Amino acid sequence: MQPESINLAQSVVEQLSRHVSDVVICPGSRNSPLSLALLARKDIKVHVRLDERSAAFLALGLARVQKRHVAVVMTSGTAVANCLPAMVEAHYSHVPLAVVSADRPRRLQGTGASQTIDQVGIFGRYAGTTEIREHGDVPFLAEAFTTRNQVHINVELDDPLVSDELPGEPTSRTLHRAPTPRPKNHGEVAVDLTRNTLVIAGDEAWAVDGLEDVPTIAEPTAPAPYHPVHPLAAKVFRRQQVSANDYVVETKPEQVIVVGHPTLHRDVIALLDDPEIDLITLSRSEDFTGPRRDSTRGTTVKATGEPTAQWLKICSAASELAADAVRLTLVDPAHGFTGLHVAAAVSDTLGTGDSLVLGASNPVRDASFVGLPYDGVDTYSPRGAAGIDGTVSQAVGVALAVQAAHPEEPRAPRTVALMGDVTFLHDVGGLFISPGDAHPENLTIVVANDDGGGIFETLEIGAEPLRSSFERVFGTPHGASISNLCAGYGVHHREVGTLQELIDALTEPSEGLTVVEARTTRTTRRELHEALRERVGW
Repeated sequence: MQPESINLAQSVVEQLSRHVSDVVICPGSRNSPLSLALLARKDIKVHVRLDERSAAFLALGLARVQKRHVAVVMTSGTAVANCLPAMVEAHYSHVPLAVVSADRPRRLQGTGASQTIDQVGIFGRYAGTTEIREHGDVPFLAEAFTTRNQVHINVELDDPLVSDELPGEPTSRTLHRAPTPRPKNHGEVAVDLTRNTLVIAGDEAWAVDGLEDVPTIAEPTAPAPYHPVHPLAAKVFRRQQVSANDYVVETKPEQVIVVGHPTLHRDVIALLDDPEIDLITLSRSEDFTGPRRDSTRGTTVKATGEPTAQWLKICSAASELAADAVRLTLVDPAHGFTGLHVAAAVSDTLGTGDSLVLGASNPVRDASFVGLPYDGVDTYSPRGAAGIDGTVSQAVGVALAVQAAHPEEPRAPRTVALMGDVTFLHDVGGLFISPGDAHPENLTIVVANDDGGGIFETLEIGAEPLRSSFERVFGTPHGASISNLCAGYGVHHREVGTLQELIDALTEPSEGLTVVEARTTRTTRRELHEALRERVGW
């Protein structure tokens, strides 16, 4: 006879199978009934990771592609708390994620029992807890998964946890998963496109019917627009008018329409806070991006009129000016080999059908400067909370989900991830993949290694009067050997030091997981950004 913990775990997992196709398991004793029940099911793909934080971010990466919940299962205690960073990112980026935590019986709370903490409500406002203490609680899982994007299932399991034999394969099999929560619909907004209008599309943006012909500043994770406007051109649009060839041109838009969650560029975000510009914000979640309370909010638009030829010409000219500024800056040898050059090489070597993962901090901004988004390239970045944590694991998750979605292809579609060295080191444990697990078949991780925090070079703290305190806590040079770290995880590593070497590395066929380390400089970062601004000083 099976212990009651095994019976309860099997009931939980059977219900879980109706909502998830992939589960990440972390080894532990208290969750052993759940782990064994999961391994017995053929309708759930199991991944194994040692570190709960990396495991949760792996699940998040899988979920970004699948657009449905992926679960991560762990033992009791601080193992659960390690999932908080991924849950926070999932909350703010509205990605479905489920944490299934094993727990000790309630009677052991407050008794000093080993590895026992109060797990109920541990994720606070980011995910409510559904408690499973007996079989009668199991049906509550369905409500959690179909009504919430972020789910915490806390399962109390009492001793004995296992029996003398493994649980048998269940006869039930889930063929069709239950639906996920529906997007929010905040109604329709009337938009007159004869007014000078600019769309700003951020993370979670979608192609809004009626706005196809409107000039658009799109972040890399947004859909590629029909009339793209370079983000550096936002400096031009912040001015009321500019002079060109003895003509005065009105450049400030009359209205700005925000789609999704833009976060990257200060000049772009400043447009949202300009009281002289009418602001419309569109969202399909419960959250809206924009600092002003007087904005008009909705989900769809009813557009009338069309952009004037003059406004389209102004937007095109401003965008071309900004794009030229980037091109001229990249060919200037005074800047050396920088992260912007790395982003340009990655951008130039992408192809239709590729997937791209961009780390927070400089890489996603550099990718925006060199022209992303591209049509035909699916781009992902942790823009919800914009943290650097878990990026390696998310890249692996994206690659695994993409190749699983194309089982008939002889070669898995390519996934490329671009991240900085600090981001890579922060989640280097994400390189670990259990030998019995699915491995990425075509994943290249490009690490722009400038030996520290290059993003801070461009911020206020990087100014010359503050440099005496800069390197210790902002520049943070580490001197870490990425090649040795890769060797320790059995991951192929290649180092490049020039733009051409990087292009060669990215265009040569590769298999499995490869880390390409681009040795760059950050000493010219501040001057590079100043050169960009000066060249767009129309």
